[in-house]
Amino acid sequence: MHNEEKKCCSFLEKNEQYQKLQAKLDGCEHYQKFRVYRDKILALSNDSLEKTIAIALALCLVCAVLVSMAAVALKPLQIDNKAFDMKKNILDVAGLLKADTDISAAFAEQIEAKLVDLETGNYVDTMDVEAYDQRKAAKDPALSIEIPAKQDIASIKRKAKIAKVYLVKDGSAIKSIILPVHGYGLWSTMYGFLALNADGQTVQSINFYDQAETPGLGGEVVNPLWRALWKDKKVYSDSGEVALALIKGNVDPTKADAAYKVDGLAGASLTSAGVTNLIKYWMSNEGFAPYLAKVRTGG
Repeated sequence: MHNEEKKCCSFLEKNEQYQKLQAKLDGCEHYQKFRVYRDKILALSNDSLEKTIAIALALCLVCAVLVSMAAVALKPLQIDNKAFDMKKNILDVAGLLKADTDISAAFAEQIEAKLVDLETGNYVDTMDVEAYDQRKAAKDPALSIEIPAKQDIASIKRKAKIAKVYLVKDGSAIKSIILPVHGYGLWSTMYGFLALNADGQTVQSINFYDQAETPGLGGEVVNPLWRALWKDKKVYSDSGEVALALIKGNVDPTKADAAYKVDGLAGASLTSAGVTNLIKYWMSNEGFAPYLAKVRTGG
């Protein structure tokens, strides 16, 4: 036995917790049976089929335990990283993200999360806004509703009854409103944020933080150059209908409806249609229209 192994064994033998554990194991009938079987297996020839299978099963069991322990131990860190990334995306769509931005501090100072009842457009103050997860709620029958096929133009099947919106504040004044939107493209459900000015009508920016569209085609929804085309576009026409949409080709700025149109994604007609559909759905009465109507009237 090497010196390092001897030191390790000596340390364990002197460790009080190890001694207590060893005493409990010595008094365990199943552990004693395991030791007998272990010694029997180790005494077998290395060419023995039984020994090969037993060692393989033991390795699988040990690896499974280690992976499970790692998953449990890392879960809090994963949750923190997910929350941090969400804050980063919200600051980005709000135009508040710079290279030296302190994400947590900027979010705490300038962003206020609120829960909105999509049916009434009213704020909900009876739930914990920090703990609420809209994506999880959409999968819970008690917290969501099934969308009839004729109305489900965004192809999302279910929607949460309560949505989490974010208000960008300048003191007590609201500078802009950030709305969560999602809908199906070509290959995936695209999750993003649409930022509107305080008038509830003028687009500030859009950002898709979770999507799996074709890189270089539909995946261009994350391209900053394309996202910049959305700035100052209008959502609702004079009649109150959702007019904002992507078109095939480039927008002609001389046309009367140019303020409601955005260049489509070249070579990605289905992703472009998906973006148009999710905007039309979430800006309609099925989505945030009741809420935005109250925002525009100061309700």
